[in-house]
Amino acid sequence: MNQETKNSAEAPKEAATESNVEKNGGQPQQPAAASEAAQAVAPPEERIAQLEAEVAGLKDQLLRATAEVENVRRRAQREREDTAKFAVSNFAKELLPVQDNLQRALEAVPADARETDELLRNLFVGVEATARQLGSAFEKAGIQKLEPVGEPFDPNFHQVMFEVENTGKPAGSVVQVLQAGYTIHGRLLREAIVGVAKRGAEEPGNGHIDTKA
Repeated sequence: MNQETKNSAEAPKEAATESNVEKNGGQPQQPAAASEAAQAVAPPEERIAQLEAEVAGLKDQLLRATAEVENVRRRAQREREDTAKFAVSNFAKELLPVQDNLQRALEAVPADARETDELLRNLFVGVEATARQLGSAFEKAGIQKLEPVGEPFDPNFHQVMFEVENTGKPAGSVVQVLQAGYTIHGRLLREAIVGVAKRGAEEPGNGHIDTKA
């Protein structure tokens, strides 16, 4: 390619450049990307407000996540405590009839027989000590005996087997316990089987005691 051909090829490029300069008032044309970047820059006040909103949102998310973690921790701790408290429930239920039989054995020995029969008295003392030791173990495990005589009937802890007339007691109050009830840390382990006072004819009401929870 000779010098004249090269000059003729560059001439249109120079003409186009001069034309662009004239259209922009004698100033060279700025790249489109630089123009868009300039337009995207927000005022400082608006940018600060945007950042503050983002920080507030992140802080709220952090507080929510922290609260959720704390709730999970407390729930797990409560479950561990409940497991420790009530782990012996099934085993304790198996021991309740043993305590019942020990108590029946003690009640079956007349006081005068213990006074006259040394062998029977020694046996009574041994059974009594066993029953007392078992009762102490129950208390250490949070197991409490229900003794509801004289108390109002509570369907959450008592099971009524019969009603007794002319007791002189308020209707619905427990007058006899056929089988003792027990709780473990306030939760029912075995309901007490009881008899309650029947409503008298002169007392207001329909004469029936509601025995359902």
